[in-house]
Amino acid sequence: MTSSRIEDRFKQLRLKGKKGLIPYIAAGDPSPSHTVGLMHTLAAAGADVIELGVPFSDPMADGPAIQRATERAIRQGVGLRQCLAMVESFRQDDQMTAVVLMGYANPIERFGRQAFVSQAKSVGVDGVLVVDYPPEESTEFAQDLKAAGLDPIFLLSPTSTELRIRDIVRHAQGYVYYVSLKGITGAANLDVDAVAAKIPVIRQYTDLPIGVGFGIRDAQSARAVAEVADAVVIGTRLIQEMEQVGADQAQAAVGSLLADIRKGMDA
Repeated sequence: MTSSRIEDRFKQLRLKGKKGLIPYIAAGDPSPSHTVGLMHTLAAAGADVIELGVPFSDPMADGPAIQRATERAIRQGVGLRQCLAMVESFRQDDQMTAVVLMGYANPIERFGRQAFVSQAKSVGVDGVLVVDYPPEESTEFAQDLKAAGLDPIFLLSPTSTELRIRDIVRHAQGYVYYVSLKGITGAANLDVDAVAAKIPVIRQYTDLPIGVGFGIRDAQSARAVAEVADAVVIGTRLIQEMEQVGADQAQAAVGSLLADIRKGMDA
């Protein structure tokens, strides 16, 4: 079986003694015409994997900033088909940076699981993270993704028991995403000590890289998390930055912020 872009990138990072940087943006925010350019900016600023959020009207885990971003995208007609087209466009100029689609089950079910897997593979998606597909309900979906050479990414949380961790990581590929706090994205109460205590527990059950997200806001918090995890996931802070500067300045502002975080992690 050939390795995925995600697996290859984490191998390269290990060889260099570096940690992964995984920024999240919502497809279609601040506008559909910005998304592909933003993806290229993130890659240039040091992203190893880009999580592209699929807009959905009824999110569960997303905080206010990401909800606003997805609402803006939905108002502009962006859904799963448009996200796939954006990845296809991105791939015309970037064959290196891994892309993970992150979203919810409803758009995939409506699209059709098999059709989605086929189309995602065709346009150059590397992994899929579906927040509300628990592993016991997505065994077949995870197998279909793996058969197509796509990585099924799963979430773990502070409340995940060891039994639950074991059950989840059996289905995972690429990396696992550890949600660093109980609550929604964008919360500011990151407890690095608690993260540091949980990571070894997860490592007992998987050799996959562990990415940590929720609550990471700057170079300092990213560096602290990178010392204990394999990758840092950052989303809310990027979206807030874009909201503050406006659509015309969004690319430059996000590129600058992510480059600072990359520099802090590599220092």
